[in-house]
Amino acid sequence: MSRKLFKVYGLAILISFLLISCRKQGEESITILETTDIHGVILPYDFIEKEKLNASLANVSGYVKKLKKEKDAILLLDNGDNLQGQPEVYYYNFIDTTSPHLLSEVMNYLAYDAGTVGNHDIEAGHSVYDRLVKEYKFPLLAANAVDIVSGKPYFRPYIILEKKNIRIAVFGLVTPAIPNWLPPELYSGIEFKDMVETANLWMPEMLRQNPDLIVGLFHSGWDRENEEYIKNNPLNENGSAAVAFNVPGFDIIFNGHDHSLANEKFINTAGDTVLILNGGSRSENIARADITFSSKKIKGKKQKNITGKIIEVKDYEPDSEFLERFDSQDRTIRDYVNKVIGNSTSTISSKDAYFGSSAFVDMIHAIQLEITGADISFAAPLSFDVSIAEGPVTVADMFKLYRYENMLYTMTLSGEEIRKYLEYSYSEWLNTMKSPDDYLLKFRLGQDGRPVISNGKAWTKNQSYNFDSATGIDYLVDVSKPEGERIIIKSLTDGRPFDKLKLYKVALSSYRGNGGGGHLIRGAGINKDELMSRLVSSTDRDLRYFILKYIEAKKTISPVPFNNWKIVPDEWIKTAVPRDYRILFGTQK
Repeated sequence: MSRKLFKVYGLAILISFLLISCRKQGEESITILETTDIHGVILPYDFIEKEKLNASLANVSGYVKKLKKEKDAILLLDNGDNLQGQPEVYYYNFIDTTSPHLLSEVMNYLAYDAGTVGNHDIEAGHSVYDRLVKEYKFPLLAANAVDIVSGKPYFRPYIILEKKNIRIAVFGLVTPAIPNWLPPELYSGIEFKDMVETANLWMPEMLRQNPDLIVGLFHSGWDRENEEYIKNNPLNENGSAAVAFNVPGFDIIFNGHDHSLANEKFINTAGDTVLILNGGSRSENIARADITFSSKKIKGKKQKNITGKIIEVKDYEPDSEFLERFDSQDRTIRDYVNKVIGNSTSTISSKDAYFGSSAFVDMIHAIQLEITGADISFAAPLSFDVSIAEGPVTVADMFKLYRYENMLYTMTLSGEEIRKYLEYSYSEWLNTMKSPDDYLLKFRLGQDGRPVISNGKAWTKNQSYNFDSATGIDYLVDVSKPEGERIIIKSLTDGRPFDKLKLYKVALSSYRGNGGGGHLIRGAGINKDELMSRLVSSTDRDLRYFILKYIEAKKTISPVPFNNWKIVPDEWIKTAVPRDYRILFGTQK
């Protein structure tokens, strides 16, 4: 290369360097990452199904470490619902309560900067989330979870974080619908305020802190269908859109709770643009926001450019140091879930529960009646498509059978309220048929009126955990009749007459007893404020615990359907069930 050409190249390199230096001096950047609704997926292993996972917090750790090598200003946030789902959190919630909680150990290892509490975190109870608040090396936020006595937030409302001279306000909110699902003892002393009302209350204070960026960290879904967010329905479960629209000041809002992905720009009432991000669930994705600040200021505020993206965690290998650090906890949990608690003489599957009396759900019914001594039991298949195999029954099988940490309630309902409760339940699940050619199940339909098929299977319109059946009574469900007129209760199963005016003791989950799914409120017609007056008793532990103890005591179980209810007309059902079963599961019954 000639000396002249060398000088030209050298000068070009120098100019490029100076330009980059000037740009760096004039600009500052930061990246914010959000995880949400982890539901216990910490290690890359499903402790219920006993199989490897391609996404977990171990994979998140791998991505975060890679990014920290590329960028020197990163915030890591979490949006709650981490304390329910996999046995790895259940074990440290309720079994080993003296060791440091695995979740706090992991999140401290990952160096989270802030988190918002979720409804399933509250579900674990005061002893668990209060303990984690002490163990976390970062604040847990929720401005609208208010201490009833002091009137102040029970958790931190917001935090000001500083990275590279950039001041970021992170403001937390949790869905205020928690009292619709959980018994009051789990959140005693706390009330949940409206999200918009709370955000309006705290925004002026945050603005006085002169942050360069205001971030919402909301454990609440992104729901802006039909523009309901404009008027803001009070105590809306998924109120993130209402806050984004009605409370100017937020630059970015991270969502959670609804397990959906979101990455979009949204215009609020002030005409400002807000970036909306949602990282989905179960460690499968990370929501990422990249913010670049220019040296140019308008009205004293740094100008910024904000972009968002969703990172698929499966594209990154689990962090080997993470796996080594938590290897002993991994082995402890494997030993726990593999413990044999009894033996089953047959295989039972949740698939049968959608077409009639099933051994899977009737086993739950039997245990609920034995524990409570109630007249009638309500229960649903909490897991859409799972089975427990013939042979040894393990602790892991109990997580298949009963997914959630619900308490067991005993409540009083009249005979007529029981009938209306069932009318509501079956109307959410079954169509009104005019011939055997009609669908029995309420599928999600496409524009052509046919079930939407994905991977050879259809989806139902409503969730399986809201399809309650009953035991303790014998009844028919006549799908040739209109909704509200289908349930024909013949008698109590023991032969006594069923009286619509009489009060009966009913066993049901705390989720249902607090109004979850609408069966008691919209179905039976009981005012929400009256529900607790109907409560006779509640267990002090979750129902899964009692199911486990029941099987341990029995040693051998022989689950069979009670056949106390069926769908009619018989001739129509003979045609409809095999067809709908094949559509729903992609296989023959």
